[in-house]
Amino acid sequence: MPQEEMLEVGKRSSRLNIGIPKETSLQEKRVGLVPDAVHLLVNNGHEVTVESGAGLPANFSDNDYSEAGAKISYSTDEVFKSDIVLKVAPPSLKEMDYMQPKQTLISALQLKVQNKAYFEKLTKKKISAIAYDYIQDEEGVFPVVRSMSEIAGNTAVLIAAELMSNVNDGKGLMLGGISGVSPTEVVILGAGTVGEYAARAAMGLGASIKMFDSSLNKLRRIQDNLNARIFTSIVQPKVLQKALMRADVVIGAIRAEGRTPCIVTEEMVQNMKAGSVIIDVSIDQGGCIETSELTTHDKPTITKFGIVHYGVPNIASRVARTASFSLSNIFAPILLSIGEEGGVENMLRSKQGVRNGMYIYNGVLTNRSIGDWYGLPNRDINLLFGGL
Repeated sequence: MPQEEMLEVGKRSSRLNIGIPKETSLQEKRVGLVPDAVHLLVNNGHEVTVESGAGLPANFSDNDYSEAGAKISYSTDEVFKSDIVLKVAPPSLKEMDYMQPKQTLISALQLKVQNKAYFEKLTKKKISAIAYDYIQDEEGVFPVVRSMSEIAGNTAVLIAAELMSNVNDGKGLMLGGISGVSPTEVVILGAGTVGEYAARAAMGLGASIKMFDSSLNKLRRIQDNLNARIFTSIVQPKVLQKALMRADVVIGAIRAEGRTPCIVTEEMVQNMKAGSVIIDVSIDQGGCIETSELTTHDKPTITKFGIVHYGVPNIASRVARTASFSLSNIFAPILLSIGEEGGVENMLRSKQGVRNGMYIYNGVLTNRSIGDWYGLPNRDINLLFGGL
């Protein structure tokens, strides 16, 4: 007998209204969507409102966005009334005043610099908030964190090369080496993504590299990924001190839960060669070098014991255009998926990786770590979605 055919229930797509406000955070030059991504979203039936001047720090003009199909707004209030607000840095308390209930905020969380009032205000506004730095892809990788780490690792080596040149009152060394001249010595602390891409850049320039990490597995992985037998060592004070004494450049790229462990002491820095350069990429988590200090893009370096220290936390903003393209490559598919799934809620049901980044859902705090840290009531996001 003929059997009934089971037909797939079609998904009802929705038209998104996306707002890109101008970044007001100190020295944040990146923008969430580049004009090419805006063009893609508009062609798929979505509406994108960009605040005038939002792309200028990354060298995207209002005309670039307008030609891509975006609506240019001169009102911050109007941009923040969009259904989905996409920011690079978290919104300030003042910017939250513009927001409306049932909106979706996609921005960085930056838990280390937040306070209880920030989360209380978001929950009172009944907003859904997604931290893009906690979003995972299908392979369990944090794409934004990895992408920005790749940029930070590459750029750290280029910064060191600038600081060693005579133009910046450096030692006058070329980072790398040429025939007949000893190569510069680069010590990299940490064998994560930042360390790997710093090593790639330094190797490309011809530098001699020594890498330290507390994990033997990470050091093995680095050897395989680089396809080169570079000097690697577990963090041992005597071996590390000897390497630092010969180093021209030291790049701190250690990551840890909570504060980064300090593995280079002040005494070790004092014994380094005068004019050497330290780039502490992990400064946003306290730094892994005792003498490191937080600096800004306006005044990026300080000198201690004759050693130049670079401690700017947001290195990606130094190359804002490249970083914006990288962020846009991640955000555009997520926004398209939201539209195809028929809204944020439907997309969250099917996309575990994006759901991992949600910390507030319709005014309910869903991140247990934030709740425990600030003493705020919270619920499991999976329970709010029927155990999915």
